[in-house]
Amino acid sequence: MARKHTMPKEPTRKFGTADLPSPADIHRISAFQIRHATTADQAQIAALMELSIRRLQEPFLDRRQIEASFDIMGLDGQLIEDQTYYVVEEYGVIVGCGGWSRRATLYGGSHSLERDEALLNPSVDAARIRAMYTHPTHARRGVGRLILKNCEQAARQEGFSRAELLATLAGLPLYVACGYHRIEEVHAETRSGIPIPGCRMVKDLKSNITGT
Repeated sequence: MARKHTMPKEPTRKFGTADLPSPADIHRISAFQIRHATTADQAQIAALMELSIRRLQEPFLDRRQIEASFDIMGLDGQLIEDQTYYVVEEYGVIVGCGGWSRRATLYGGSHSLERDEALLNPSVDAARIRAMYTHPTHARRGVGRLILKNCEQAARQEGFSRAELLATLAGLPLYVACGYHRIEEVHAETRSGIPIPGCRMVKDLKSNITGT
């Protein structure tokens, strides 16, 4: 009589919370890679910023406000020069960008008015979180948190104990979740005379809440 062959059973395994990666480890096992931005990235960054502004701000701003937003949003080349600006890539494609600054300017691109490139004093001033943008297809996938974590860590290493930013209405939930507190509502002026709503926020970098 022919002997019957049976497929071996896969061993059963019970999964517990110890088997799951912690939020702090997720970026290490994902396809996301973060690095400092270079001048060679500027065209990709500019295209991502425009798409992000037009798509992610749409639920919060009307068409006139979105067009006026380009007066006060965009890439600040000084951040790349200072090596405080990052890009996040997925399989070699930039899907997010953002940075921090040791300079006084709180928001805006290289073309924006009222820039102040004076260096901040870490013992009394708050570091600036600047120009955070995510590709619309990658929103709410941890890109912004990864950038924030790197920015906050770098600012701490330079002696800053606080970080400040001007949040768009679209970005507000992320910053609240990452431990930033509202200081005041702001209506940023633009060249076109159309004010853009936002929120000035601050975070104690000694807080246990991180951008992870």
